[in-house]
Amino acid sequence: MSPTSPRAASTALLTDHYELTMLQAALASGEAHRRCVFETFARRLPDGRRYGVVAGTGRVLDALEQFRFGDDELRFLSDNKVVDRQTVDWLSGYRFSGDVSGYAEGECYFPQSPVLVVESTFAEGVILETLVLSILNHDTAIASAASRMTTAAVGRPCIEMGSRRTHEESAVAAARAAYVAGFEATSNLEAGRRYGVPTTGTAAHAFTLLYDSEKEAFTAQVDSLGKGTTLLVDTYDVRTAVALAMEIAGPELGAVRLDSGDLLIQATEVRAQLDAAGNTDTRIIVTSDLDEYAIAGLAAGPVSGYGVGTALVTGSGAPTASMVYKLVQREDASGQMQGVAKKSKDKASVGGRKWALRRLSESGVAQAEVLGIGEQPGDDGDDRPLMVDLVRAGEVVDHQDIHEARARHEASRAELPRAAAQLSRGEPVIPTVYEKD
Repeated sequence: MSPTSPRAASTALLTDHYELTMLQAALASGEAHRRCVFETFARRLPDGRRYGVVAGTGRVLDALEQFRFGDDELRFLSDNKVVDRQTVDWLSGYRFSGDVSGYAEGECYFPQSPVLVVESTFAEGVILETLVLSILNHDTAIASAASRMTTAAVGRPCIEMGSRRTHEESAVAAARAAYVAGFEATSNLEAGRRYGVPTTGTAAHAFTLLYDSEKEAFTAQVDSLGKGTTLLVDTYDVRTAVALAMEIAGPELGAVRLDSGDLLIQATEVRAQLDAAGNTDTRIIVTSDLDEYAIAGLAAGPVSGYGVGTALVTGSGAPTASMVYKLVQREDASGQMQGVAKKSKDKASVGGRKWALRRLSESGVAQAEVLGIGEQPGDDGDDRPLMVDLVRAGEVVDHQDIHEARARHEASRAELPRAAAQLSRGEPVIPTVYEKD
């Protein structure tokens, strides 16, 4: 999981009531133990997006290991008459014993991509739906937004700093997902402790306002944190503050931060002021409600890095990936597996267990997302399989290291057509095609 141990608290009740009522009815009818395949996928990308980024898989696997119904959970279900005694007894011994496969964390995905595939009995698999979707929908939304931001930054570092704009646990998950998609660091210390995400931070306006003068505030910060620190220079007058910063820290001043106003104009003016005084190595960090469009708009300016908060932790207009968890295959009365699918209007699904590969050109550029139904689609020699084993016979076999996921995302994004980097609204940058067995 991370540099720290997984939380011991049960995740079993992080679920919707109807998962357990379905279980109760299936147990009572005798159908609960049929072999089944559930798939997690998105019918479409958020409106206008060119690609998505899978994130949260490692958190799903950690949560699966803690999906146990202990005395407290069982007592709650009994006392509130959520399910009957037979179901409570069955849940008391619940241990997932099936298989899970899917896209590795950091991988780009497209409509219908089988991001996570659960193979188990109906009973074991159906009650995982809410847990899987709540994690993947959130983390994937954050990573997809973060990827657009790091693309727009064109190599300049982005820092996640949205903890004060979302739920405390969502903040930790968002920092993790943003790191997978290329952010350099986070302001969230728990994300550093729990997942090993690099952390950073210096001071807010309150620190400057504490002192009788801006000069005293800057002196205190530099004396304590060193000349390489980042000084926030827009509490009062920016030009005056930059001059004070250079007077106190000299040419070794690490960075100044701008958090208000017209950032492009101010960054240009501050760069000229710094350079004129010989502070050519002092960086300029900008914050203040940035999103991918604002970052792209600052590309022409002398900006060294970006701090991003609200837009990131809310998915920059797409707070969910709209993934679903659907039964696509089940055992029939003869013991054979058969595909099943919804036919309802606007929510139809494709039956059968899916396998995926990315079709690549001879030069390594992605051409299509190819899904095979029932077996691996044919590889023309240049293609890349996308499915990896995550759980085998109930045991997690790949916890999805976030540093590997980060490198994976960089490679996956790099193989997409150039149009993937466009921020203008458009269709998915490659099509999804099916090959049937």
